[in-house]
Amino acid sequence: MARWNEDGFTALVTPHLDRLYRLAYRLTGRRADAEDLFQDVLGKLFDRRKELSSIRDLAPYVGRVMYNQFVDDRRRYARVPLRLVTDEVDVGAMPATEPSPEQSAERDRSRRAVEAALARLSEEHRMVVVLADAEGYRLAEIEALTAVPIGTLKSRLHRARARLREILAEQGTFSAAPSCKSMEGAKSDAL
Repeated sequence: MARWNEDGFTALVTPHLDRLYRLAYRLTGRRADAEDLFQDVLGKLFDRRKELSSIRDLAPYVGRVMYNQFVDDRRRYARVPLRLVTDEVDVGAMPATEPSPEQSAERDRSRRAVEAALARLSEEHRMVVVLADAEGYRLAEIEALTAVPIGTLKSRLHRARARLREILAEQGTFSAAPSCKSMEGAKSDAL
């Protein structure tokens, strides 16, 4: 009987593991913290394995558990007077084909610029952009995750995207001016 519960749990949760880990990484911003958060959430989900089989759409539920654990951890760590800060090098999975050094450098520069721009957003704006744009959650799912009304989420997402464009334009990473191709398309449509 215990083996069946473990196999059933594995079958239910496995399709959501990649998305759940990415969400943990997006929430924490550090590989080690993401792994800790991911592990904590899997432990909580395993403890609730009987409930999981009765949930119709598991993706928003496990995302909600992840988000709640993240918020709980942040509150707990906020009360800790001192935390060590280390420079962590995050080595992701190697791509199938190696990019050129120029492509790699440009990708890293862009990634750092976007991460720096995200860090300048308020927590509410950063959260909704990460969930919607980086992780692909629909607004209804984000509403279920965060318990924030959908109208408020739409407003936050709009303002967050506008602020991100503004920050990236200041850094020279993003140009608010239309591209040449879009200008040519607009000219031909007007004719």
